[in-house]
Amino acid sequence: MPVLPELAAVLAAASARTRPEPPGGGPVLREAARGYWDRRGLHGAAGGIAAAPGAQPLLLALIGAHGGDVLMPRPCPAAWMPQARLLGRPAYHVPTPAECGGIPDPYALLETVRRVRAEGGRPKLLLLSVVDDPTATVAPPELVREACEAAVDEGLHIISDETWRDTVHRPRDTVLLSPAEMCPDDVTVIADLSGALVPAAWPVAVARFPDTPRAAVRHARTLDILTALGALVAGPVAHAAAHALGEPDSVRDRIRRAAALQTEVAAAAHRAVLGSGALARPPQAGRHLYADLGPLRSRLADLGVTDSMELEEYLTDRLGAPAPGGHRFGDELGALRVRLGTGPLLGATPQQQTESLAAAKPLELPHVARALDGFAAVFAELR
Repeated sequence: MPVLPELAAVLAAASARTRPEPPGGGPVLREAARGYWDRRGLHGAAGGIAAAPGAQPLLLALIGAHGGDVLMPRPCPAAWMPQARLLGRPAYHVPTPAECGGIPDPYALLETVRRVRAEGGRPKLLLLSVVDDPTATVAPPELVREACEAAVDEGLHIISDETWRDTVHRPRDTVLLSPAEMCPDDVTVIADLSGALVPAAWPVAVARFPDTPRAAVRHARTLDILTALGALVAGPVAHAAAHALGEPDSVRDRIRRAAALQTEVAAAAHRAVLGSGALARPPQAGRHLYADLGPLRSRLADLGVTDSMELEEYLTDRLGAPAPGGHRFGDELGALRVRLGTGPLLGATPQQQTESLAAAKPLELPHVARALDGFAAVFAELR
């Protein structure tokens, strides 16, 4: 999406700031993050906030601040497993329930924890996302509760990635429950602000720690790691991020319009995928959907596509846009799964994208209709 003019002006006004923020962010940015979460029912102090230049260094620091092995759902965001491996931490995937992605199936989680311990492992940390990348689903509150209770009962600390919580397509019809609301002493929440608040080119992410003595120690360790990495938020970016976290009317309006646009376009893309005979959960949030082309295996094999690496190459070439295969998200290589972005369907230029945001009926815009027709044609060839 084009940069919101108000945010661009705020960033420009701070362009003379030559010093980065201190490790973990300065007081203005941390207070803005505290207020952001306070409005979502997650109360706490600004001293329990840490900021970093993007989700990757922040999550790396958080994993580094915790001991033990790491568990995560399958599939999961592409960066999670590599970061655990970079730190030399054993990491394990846990299957997700049929209803959604992002959280582990509670019974599979218990089984995995006990198996890892029986093999001499030390499971200590669970990563999850109730509004999920890559599956674009929102986990039902009852499943979130069961998964979190199972994790806490087994002594796991939870890192809840809530990057996409402000991109829910139908917020009035979707109940979103943060794990930190249920297990406040056992959950650290992180959010990459590029999910809904700032452009991806302005890297900044924030973490909210529990208000406990143990969490204070982990917060200090996280700051030490961010310092060692030199992972400091740029001053102008911090200024713009703090403004966005304050959620002025223009930012709220952009979030609302973007979610409404994605609701229409993602639903149309989902219909095209299902029309080919492939499978996909209905997208509920974010800017993509996750498709399983397993039912089309025979047809794809005729085209030389037998695994997710080849599927990624084939669809990226045919769609003219990145289509990362499921192997990047922890799925098995032989599973014909792929994440399909909806961003390229909104327009090729900032002007077209702005027009899409403003349209009451975006699917009727010529550039959106052409993009959707091309997208549908690629999948129609696979019937």
